[in-house]
Amino acid sequence: MKGKLLIVPTPIGNLEDITLRAVNTLKSVDYILAEDTRNSIFLLKHLAIEKQLRPYHQHNEHKITEQIISDLNAGKNIALISDAGTPGISDPGFLLIREAIANHIDVSTLPGATAFVPALVNSGLPCNEFTFYGFLPQKKGRQTKLKALALETKTMVLYESPFRLVKLLEELQLHLGASRKCSVSRELSKIYEETKRGTAQELIQYFSQKQVKGEIVVIVEGIQKGELNHDE
Repeated sequence: MKGKLLIVPTPIGNLEDITLRAVNTLKSVDYILAEDTRNSIFLLKHLAIEKQLRPYHQHNEHKITEQIISDLNAGKNIALISDAGTPGISDPGFLLIREAIANHIDVSTLPGATAFVPALVNSGLPCNEFTFYGFLPQKKGRQTKLKALALETKTMVLYESPFRLVKLLEELQLHLGASRKCSVSRELSKIYEETKRGTAQELIQYFSQKQVKGEIVVIVEGIQKGELNHDE
């Protein structure tokens, strides 16, 4: 009988956000694939889980996926976790999940923590329809993507490094306009959690004057339909 691949979300900050099901799953599998074993070992120690950790990240996923599939076919149950949040959402996971499905291996993704959902809801911008963009390309294709954002009618979800936040906001101001409403959330679920809302211009002024730390989620208002028709 084939094993199962279990995709297990981990806390994005506050360790209390781990679910009971996630804990029980991590305790039950044969081994755990982790984006960075040095980070994940602290979580497992906190949860009193003693399981073998194996690295699975963007630099080795193409090399080891075949072996993991072989283990799954041999009946092993394997969990995949990332440093924080749900694997596959701007984290390694897609390649392995695709190969598992192609090999008729059962894949089960547990519900749990992910950064963009609380940031989206907390932004105050419409969240009945939204588009997830994750990290924009750093070089090739970035300008093309920014031009596409300028015409997006749905609320947009972006991820960004704290070191590049102001640059991103300046690019949004240039391509989408200084008055476009945005929301920046950082350190979600942690002690210094912060959500700052305002126009692109206001957020540039605010974040230019402070040292920004933590993972960043930027929520951007979509273009209004009347404004879109005017541009056309």
